[in-house]
Amino acid sequence: MTTMAILFAAVQLLGIITSIFALLSTRTSQGTIAWVVTLIAFPWLGVPAYLYFGRTRFNGYVSARVEDEKDFRNKLGLFSKDIDPFLISKAKQNEALKAFEVLAKLPFSQANQAKLLINGRETFEDIFRGIRESTDYILIQFYIINDDQLGNQLLDLLAKAVRKNIRVFLLYDDIGCYHLSERYLNRLEQAGVMVNSFHSTRNVQNRFQLNFRNHRKIVVIDGKTAWLGGHNVGDEYLGKNPKYPNWRDTHIRLDGPAALGAQLSFVEDWHWATDEALLLNWTPNPVKQSDQRVLILPSGPSDPFETASLMMQQAMHVAKERIWIASPYFVPDEGVQQALRLAALRGVDVTILIPDKPDNLLIYLSAYSFVAGILKAGVRILRYQRGFLHQKVFLVDDYLAAVGTANMDNRSFRLNFEITAIVDDKEFASQVETMLLNDFSQSIEMKIEEIEAKPLWFTILSRAAYLSAPIQ
Repeated sequence: MTTMAILFAAVQLLGIITSIFALLSTRTSQGTIAWVVTLIAFPWLGVPAYLYFGRTRFNGYVSARVEDEKDFRNKLGLFSKDIDPFLISKAKQNEALKAFEVLAKLPFSQANQAKLLINGRETFEDIFRGIRESTDYILIQFYIINDDQLGNQLLDLLAKAVRKNIRVFLLYDDIGCYHLSERYLNRLEQAGVMVNSFHSTRNVQNRFQLNFRNHRKIVVIDGKTAWLGGHNVGDEYLGKNPKYPNWRDTHIRLDGPAALGAQLSFVEDWHWATDEALLLNWTPNPVKQSDQRVLILPSGPSDPFETASLMMQQAMHVAKERIWIASPYFVPDEGVQQALRLAALRGVDVTILIPDKPDNLLIYLSAYSFVAGILKAGVRILRYQRGFLHQKVFLVDDYLAAVGTANMDNRSFRLNFEITAIVDDKEFASQVETMLLNDFSQSIEMKIEEIEAKPLWFTILSRAAYLSAPIQ
């Protein structure tokens, strides 16, 4: 037997063995079939592709919210009795919301104030004001940070904070910031900012897993105030990109005990990246004039369940009158698609808001492979016309609203670390309703005739694109 024949047989065997791992570990039937066929038919391409992109389970991540992680909790000084008065008692809980708490491994807290921040200028003015007013520490985490005007404004503010003896910790994602200059990072370090990448491949078990992302955007000031939502740090989020001059996005500011939930998420990510347990303030700071109930729900590939997907499905299940969802990327898994159909079939107003002009061609094409089915069930899909829509928001009936970082796609459901703030409050829900109604007024509705009129080549292309949904 020649050397080439031996090599060919070895690679084919490796492809078969790897396909068995894919069969046992891939979470969706669609992904399993795609990987098994590729690994057996094209092992030379399939094996390295699976090595880098195949797994959906992130190993080695320690969560202080999990019951058996007592040592980590103790290091942080977590779960003081001080917060007990602000956790909602079971007698006052809406049982329909219980599943959200189980997924979050955190309870709803009360005595919070949630502020809706619409678009970049309002968002960053509020965040920068908070940075200037900080007295102890600042936690900063973004998926993307650009070395541009907004990025340098952030850098200057953080440097000034350090000069006031304020501790500053900044975490960024390796892939999201692949273009971020060393000069920018060096300036942060020279200013005294503690800077780290999330470094998703640092664990031996995750060495080759480049497909995981930390997509969270979190700012926490002194453990009292937190911000999270769709914005990254870049001039385009202020509408200064000529390609997307009107960037439509949403953030949320949280004052009160809920800020500690966002802080906990940051601390867990920091611990993964550095092995350091940050010593911070864990005493709740209640808002006396407000009693809004808020839950911070982190999600990611280290969870035992597909948390983000289940969160969306639960929102659809509890909806009685309406569920409105805004997402820039709309390629939901089969479970979410079925939940959308069921909600519409039982008479719930199911409205999905997506951008008219996408920034990801694969996701745009993939959507056309399944939207006809959900339109026929009564789901409405609106395409936002005035710029690029990037917000991640949902509204249930007249009392429940959420703002976060998770998109309606496989990446957010299975591959990204995300975070969502769920607010159980009619006043805040009314504000979200007003915001979304304004967005709807600047949108056009998709019709089934539009889908059916697409040429055959487009239909074939969209079906082919959907096959790549598990790794998009």
